[in-house]
Amino acid sequence: MAYDITPDLIDQIRARFAHVEACPFEGERVFFENAGGALTLNAVVETSAKMAAIPDNQGRDNAASKALQGMIDSAREDMRVFFGAPNANFFVGESGTELLFRLIRAACLGTPQGRVVGSSLEHPATRSACDRWAKVAGKPYVVLPHDTATGSVGPANYAEHVTPHTVVATILHTSPVTGMGVDVRAVAAQIRAIAPDCVIIVDGIQHAAHGRLDIASYDVDGYVISPYKVFSRHGYGIAWVSDRLASMPHDHLMGAPNAPWELGTRDTGAYATFSDVVAYFDWLGAQFSDSEDRRTRIQAAGEAIHAQEAKLAEAMLHGTGNLKGLAEFDGVTIIGGVDNPLREGLVSFALDGLPAPDVVSALRERGVRVHTRKADHYSSNILEPLGMAHCVRVSMCHYNTELEVARFLQAMKDIADDAG
Repeated sequence: MAYDITPDLIDQIRARFAHVEACPFEGERVFFENAGGALTLNAVVETSAKMAAIPDNQGRDNAASKALQGMIDSAREDMRVFFGAPNANFFVGESGTELLFRLIRAACLGTPQGRVVGSSLEHPATRSACDRWAKVAGKPYVVLPHDTATGSVGPANYAEHVTPHTVVATILHTSPVTGMGVDVRAVAAQIRAIAPDCVIIVDGIQHAAHGRLDIASYDVDGYVISPYKVFSRHGYGIAWVSDRLASMPHDHLMGAPNAPWELGTRDTGAYATFSDVVAYFDWLGAQFSDSEDRRTRIQAAGEAIHAQEAKLAEAMLHGTGNLKGLAEFDGVTIIGGVDNPLREGLVSFALDGLPAPDVVSALRERGVRVHTRKADHYSSNILEPLGMAHCVRVSMCHYNTELEVARFLQAMKDIADDAG
């Protein structure tokens, strides 16, 4: 089946998002900062305003309260279908980072003595949580090195460091710096082959916007995302937990039925706006699938997203029209290599003699928004092994166009020419 997003469909897609072509503060611009936070669906904006005005809470004897609980129940089922999860053990929290800390804390404190294992590819959300809670639990924390050439990590990397006494392991689904995905299913299978009872927690924050999620096939215990990176809004994160992890000791109110993971009254609007996200994936998938099954349509949306982002990355790296791609620039370093099949809509690069912050500023002046990644607490784990102080991150999404890529490449040509 072809998953090409046609010019007519891209117009329909872009019409569903806010601020596609212009920043409300700076005016017209190309938005290639999707890894920092994707564009927001218009439906999410509308739902947020509607829900913010409702004064009622769940658990009351009135129609409004029952309607709110119905929205939450419906959203959890939407999440189950979207993530391909075996159950609806979903809950929301302050942010993806906060939720990763909570899941990792419960896993470190709720398992027998043994080692905690993660990789150097991971965001500090998981590395920091493991470092803290492994120490509190009196367990060694092992950080295995990722493959700097590919900008990813695989089963073989874990096999060298996981032992039968590994009780907690973390996996990053997609790197926000290299842009490379990880085969979570294969890595988890490798971990379980050595340590069958290990609690495995996945950071899916960077991956979710690209679709093709299938938690049931991963055989993991926790999966966390930040919805503002998948077309929703700031202010909440979403976590899924296996029945095993859900039953481990964790913070909750004394006497609360079913030992819930949520603390205090949650914002129903968080759940409702994620239902808007799932509805969007459903609509997009219906442009490629006639199936009456919602899960099948959502999977089709993920394939279309992947195909569009791969096409955009190809144009960015190898050129479009008469414009040369980044890979053809003199003195360029492409993190993770040029033709890497693990790439998910993101290209991080550096040019000799042009500091990344200066390139980002020059692109902004030319109406293209990208981001600098520095060798700081967020990105030093990726950049320092490469001997890089910083890089330019260009992150695309399926609503971006090849014309926008051309505008970026023209701007880069002008910047390079001016510097030369």
